[in-house]
Order: sequence, then C-alpha cells, then structure tokens
Amino acid sequence: MNSKAKKVALTGMLCALAFALVVAIRIPVVLFLKYEAKDIIIAIGGFMFGPLTSVIVSLIVSFIEMITISDTGYIGFIMNIVSTCSFVTVASYIYKKKHDISGAIIGLICGVLTGTAAMIAWNYFLTPIYMKIPRDAVTQMLIPTFLPFNLAKHSINAGIILLIYKPIVIGLRKANLLVK
Repeated sequence: MNSKAKKVALTGMLCALAFALVVAIRIPVVLFLKYEAKDIIIAIGGFMFGPLTSVIVSLIVSFIEMITISDTGYIGFIMNIVSTCSFVTVASYIYKKKHDISGAIIGLICGVLTGTAAMIAWNYFLTPIYMKIPRDAVTQMLIPTFLPFNLAKHSINAGIILLIYKPIVIGLRKANLLVK
C-alpha cells in the first residue's frame, strides 16, 4: 500500500476513533458544556500528518456528531469545530515546525491558550443565541464558567497527548503503517 493510501486509511481510522471517544467519554460539566476526549485523537492526527489533517478530521467528526448524538445542532457543530481547530491546528503547526518534545510541549501550551481564548470569544457571541439569554448574562459567565472549563478541557487533552503520542507513533511505525 502506498503512503498516500496509508494516510487516507489512517485519517479514516482517526475519524472513527475520535467519534468513538465522543460516544464513550462525554462528561457533562456545567450548563451545556461537556468534556470530550476527541481532541486527543484529532491532535495526534495533526502531529502525524499536519494541521490540515486535524481540520479535516475535526470537520468530519463534528458533522457526524451533529447528525447523530448532539442536542446542540448547528451551533454545537460550529463550536466543536472552533474549539478543536483552535487547539489542535496551533499545536500541530508548531510541532510540524519544531519536531521534537519541546515543539510538542510549546505547541500544546499555545494550543491550550488559543483554544481557551477562542472559546471565550465564541461563547460570548453564540451562547446568547443558543441559550436564548441576554449577552450580559453570558458576559458574567465568561470568567467563572467558560474560562476554567475550556482551560481544564484543553489542558487535560494536552497532557494525555504528551503521554500517548510517542507510543502510538512507534506502534504505527512498527506495523509499517506510518512512514518515518
């Protein structure tokens, strides 16, 4: 199997694994906010193949989630894409430029910060529409609710990525599914 076919097959597997994690690990935290571990798989795809792959996987998984198990509709779809892409594309872009452990750590820290900041902004704009509440009420929830939730979610995912990325890549290389 050529490397392009392997990449397509692995990208499909990443989509399936990320969606399986959404179904298996969906922990309600506060309001409509749920911890999901799919960003772990999507970031691993970005680390292996670059930021574009993470965007593609994010779009596919978020769409499948929207039409199957989500109760947040198109707003949840948009928020999922923004949250995931702002976290994983930044992390995988930096890792692609500095392909070592320090690049991974710097990328993930920047991804955590970017993802958290993006979600503060998007919650400010979309939560009043979704929850049908005044923007002032949302503004009062930004720091005590949305900030810690997103910071914790992205930080947990970043920590797990640091723990499992290397063993996964080593396993894929030994199975001759990933080119060095």
